[in-house]
Amino acid sequence: MRRSGGGGSSNEKRVSKKWVLILCISSFGLGVIFTNRFWVSSESNLELVSRERKDQEIDCANKVNGGRRNNNDVMGQVTKTHEAINGGRSLDKSISMLQMELAAARGSQELAGADGSPAVVAAGQQRKKAFVVIGINTAFSSRKRRDSVRGTWMPQGEELQRLEREKGIVVRFMIGHSATSNSILDRAIDSEEAQHNDFIRLEHVEGYHELSAKTKTFFSTAVSQWDAEFYVKVDDDVHVNLGMLATALARHRSKSRAYIGCMKSGPVLSNKNVKYHEPEYWKFGEEGNKYFRHATGQIYAISKDLATYISINQPILHKYANEDVSLGSWFIGLDVEHIDERNMCCGTPPDCEWKAQAGNVCIASFDWSCSGICKSVERIKHVHSKCSEGNTALWSALP
Repeated sequence: MRRSGGGGSSNEKRVSKKWVLILCISSFGLGVIFTNRFWVSSESNLELVSRERKDQEIDCANKVNGGRRNNNDVMGQVTKTHEAINGGRSLDKSISMLQMELAAARGSQELAGADGSPAVVAAGQQRKKAFVVIGINTAFSSRKRRDSVRGTWMPQGEELQRLEREKGIVVRFMIGHSATSNSILDRAIDSEEAQHNDFIRLEHVEGYHELSAKTKTFFSTAVSQWDAEFYVKVDDDVHVNLGMLATALARHRSKSRAYIGCMKSGPVLSNKNVKYHEPEYWKFGEEGNKYFRHATGQIYAISKDLATYISINQPILHKYANEDVSLGSWFIGLDVEHIDERNMCCGTPPDCEWKAQAGNVCIASFDWSCSGICKSVERIKHVHSKCSEGNTALWSALP
């Protein structure tokens, strides 16, 4: 029974070893199967994760690149805008000069001879070069005054053309038109122009109280036809020595914004019953105040830049009752050099005569009491004989 009992234990041990071996092998096999599946699954998962990451990276790259492209587009637009702004700044002076050149074309278009008067220079046509353009303010009723000027200090015919050709000095009577189209007054000026060829016609309705408007129109018209260094306005009852005027202007050639004349600062007249009443007297401060400095209206000169400024801004320049005040007001606030030239406001003989004898020939002579030469038709020849610069002075004068 003991052997028998002992033999049974040995068999049980042997059976257990076999099952252990089987279990080990089975476990190994199962482990291999599950391990392969796990790695395959892991690799698949890793591959999916990797692909997702790559997709995200590609998407981010695209977004970044797209953003860069967008930024580049935006920056390109900004750069273009910046360049345009900088370019615009650099073109400021060119634009300013272009505006001045275009003023001539605009003036020409505005001055087309709709009333039958001779048409002026067409838009785009080159202006004539000149040293100075002198406009003699006149009226329909002033034929005798014009003839007295023609007979004294203003050259005529071929001499007038030679003066323009050789010295660059242009002298013209300036006049507008009547309120009635093609009236007898206008036809009379046309006839006079055909005879003397010494007018500049303005697109302006003549009238004593419209002198400020006429002044603006004169400068605009003159700028549109002549590219001059100076522009002068003078009344038809003033005696002028053209040689002395040219010499005086030549001294100021380097000044781009010169305003030349006999500077004054008269009282602002609020009384309606006086000749030079100023309806807008209240703009000049308290009653009894004086005007700002401005050139007396009998004769004055302005440089090209100022004449062009008037031409460009003509519609918005305010007109006061007095023409000389209006002109002075247009330059207030601008960088303008006021040149007080006292030789432009000499008296009639004996004043200008004594100065001429002393070698200080006057540029212009008139009587302050009459705002011109009193009874100029009768007296201007006498003034000319006593105060003239001489026949040769004009042709030897500067420029």
